[in-house]
Order: sequence, then C-alpha cells, then structure tokens
Amino acid sequence: MSEGNGKSSEAVLRYAEAKDAPLVFDFVRGLAEYEHLLEQVTATVEGLRRFIFEEKRAEVLICEYGGRAAGFALFFYTFSTFVGKPGIYIEDIFVKPEFRKKGLGKLLLAAVAKIAVERDCGRLEWACLDWNEPSIVFYKSRGARPLSEWTTYRVAGEELKKLASGGFPRPDSP
Repeated sequence: MSEGNGKSSEAVLRYAEAKDAPLVFDFVRGLAEYEHLLEQVTATVEGLRRFIFEEKRAEVLICEYGGRAAGFALFFYTFSTFVGKPGIYIEDIFVKPEFRKKGLGKLLLAAVAKIAVERDCGRLEWACLDWNEPSIVFYKSRGARPLSEWTTYRVAGEELKKLASGGFPRPDSP
C-alpha cells in the first residue's frame, strides 16, 4: 500500500505485521505522552502482539517517511444498528513530532477512510481530547463533526470485573 502526493510523496503506508508489535507499542507510548496520559499505559508488546496480530481484534497501518517509521493508525470494526452496517473506529492516529507538517496525518486518515469505503462501512469514528485544538481543527477540516449530544461512558479495571459479576446493587425503583 504505497501512497503519496505533495509533501507526503516520500511516505509509504503498509499494514503492520506481528514483528511490528514493538514499534506499535512505541507509537502508543508516544501518543500517550503527547496526551499527558503516559501513566495510564498498561499495554505490553506481548499483549499487542496477541490481540492485534494473533487474535486480529484490530488492524494497524504504519506510515514510513524517508524509510523511517513516522506514524500509525490503529482501528477496528464497530457496528451500527441504525445504519445496518459495520463501521470503523480509529482508536489511535499518531505522527511523531519530527514528522509533522508533512501531510502524514492526512494520509493516514484518508487511508482508513478508503478502507471503510472499500469494506462498505457506514461510518468512520474516533474520539479526540477536548483540549487538543490542533487535532480538532485538523479533523473538522477533513469534514468530521463532533457528536456533542453523546457522552462516552467507560467501565474498566475493578469496576469492569464488579459489573461482570453482577456486583453492583440494583437501582432503586421509583
């Protein structure tokens, strides 16, 4: 999968392989550092290798620029019952600081959009931290619109285990 035009003409996109698990891990840590969330990273190279490459729970595009690993996009399927089709959710998209302003983020986002269209998906979605103004401006310039009427909820760690075991009390009935 080779792509390129304008500033990104030296860029090559390719699907990550199992041998790239350490590289994917480095990108995850780079993104977490950028987002001031490094302390929340509990992923391991082995865990990424297992879930991405062995169990195929997600896919990864690697962007190389001038022969060097410059960025990545990690994505997976969702499903919309309203649309009646699968969608793609971009969990991470990241370009290393030294490779920014070369069109690589545009290239990665467009490549995942192309995959979504080719696979007959009805949606392409992702989340962005509300303080990340450069990314917000970038996403809006690509036609994305924030879903301000939706709130994302998350259950993780001990709360997830407690929920799975039925450990939360039933809400009081009116």
